[in-house]
Amino acid sequence: MDFNVKKLASDAGVFFTRAVQYTEEKLGQAEKTELDAHLENLLARGDCTKNWTEKIFRQTEILLQPNPSARIEEFLYEKLEKKIPLRITNAEVLGQYMQDAAKEFGPSTPYGSTLITVGEYQKRIGAVEREFIHASAVGFLNPLRNFLEGDWRIISKERRLLENYRLDLDACKARLKKAKLAEAKAAVSVSRAEQELRVAQTDFDRQSEVTRLLLEGINSTHVNHLRCLHEFVKAQAAYFAQCAVHMQDLQKELSSANDDTFPNAFVGNPSMSVIAPGPSPLSTAAPPGTSPPGRTSASPGPLDPVVTLKIGEVKPPATGTRKAKVLYDYEAADVSELSLLADELITVYTVPGMDPDWLIGERGNQKGKVPVTYLELLS
Repeated sequence: MDFNVKKLASDAGVFFTRAVQYTEEKLGQAEKTELDAHLENLLARGDCTKNWTEKIFRQTEILLQPNPSARIEEFLYEKLEKKIPLRITNAEVLGQYMQDAAKEFGPSTPYGSTLITVGEYQKRIGAVEREFIHASAVGFLNPLRNFLEGDWRIISKERRLLENYRLDLDACKARLKKAKLAEAKAAVSVSRAEQELRVAQTDFDRQSEVTRLLLEGINSTHVNHLRCLHEFVKAQAAYFAQCAVHMQDLQKELSSANDDTFPNAFVGNPSMSVIAPGPSPLSTAAPPGTSPPGRTSASPGPLDPVVTLKIGEVKPPATGTRKAKVLYDYEAADVSELSLLADELITVYTVPGMDPDWLIGERGNQKGKVPVTYLELLS
């Protein structure tokens, strides 16, 4: 018990001495031992490495898991050393919603069958994303975390020891300086102060060497992080490549399905009004003094992109293939339509049950819906 009390008193005395020395240094009332330039550069490089590694680590976590609640949950599982439960990705959730919606709308309808197809591909993309997240966590995030929670903690501990020994050294220097000023009165104090200074100098030099060796290991840390960065880029490239392949396959499948269902997918209701697109604001303007197709003198103007037409206002073309001259530029609103250029010739025809305000236009291998009001049918 006496030993513990004495040790506690000794530790308190050392802490007080260091606090006094630190305060006097800040106030400019005491000298401070400067570290050598090489060690100072290593300390600055270490701080820079720690700060940027921490930022890159945090932002990569956000990239892989944008949900902060999910990140906190995963962090708690890791600290408790429990297995993180399987978490489905947002793309997989979207795919499931699409397929559930298809069951309600009717899987045999064009919209329902397309939802099923797109939903399946969304699930595939989600599975690829989950593999990318796992690979990035193992190959990139974990090494960065190991550095921050392992190597850097050791370096920080040794740096704190170095700072404490420096304060002890400077405190001994200050006591020796005071003792020499009163050497005639206290010769023993000078001898004791010199002994304390030698011990403090030895501790400081030894700790400086330990800290220097640890900080020089930062170079190998950079090499390791460089390798991990290559692994991260490799995983990211594979992820995007697989996503691109899935999306290309999806587009091909949708295009094939559209060729079969196109005539029925866009059939209008004869008893209802339909919206016929007017000229795009970026398309070629109509000749001076004339109105664009589908507009009347009461039309709002060029900023109004659509007008309402009743069935029967435009006489439907006869069934069969015909040539047509394009009067004005037309920009397709979606993949089911065909963009047009003024004065070009295209082949047009209609299909049974199709909206009479539209025709099927063909230009080489391209095919899509085109508005009748943009065409001059040739005999």
